[in-house]
Amino acid sequence: METAVLIISILLIGLVLLQSAKAESASQIIQGGSSDLFSNRKERGAELFISRLTMLLGMAFFVLCLFISFR
Repeated sequence: METAVLIISILLIGLVLLQSAKAESASQIIQGGSSDLFSNRKERGAELFISRLTMLLGMAFFVLCLFISFR
């Protein structure tokens, strides 16, 4: 069970690093630049797949950690 948590955590780290920088305009807000932070950008293709896979692996990690702690 601990091995599965280790594998999922490594995959999560890799997927988070692969995701596009959605908060790149957050620094512009702090610095006083144009505020495009809340613009509607839709994820498509591989970006959508990586985002959904990250969410699923995050939920699996959470459930496995809860299961291990109650055991």
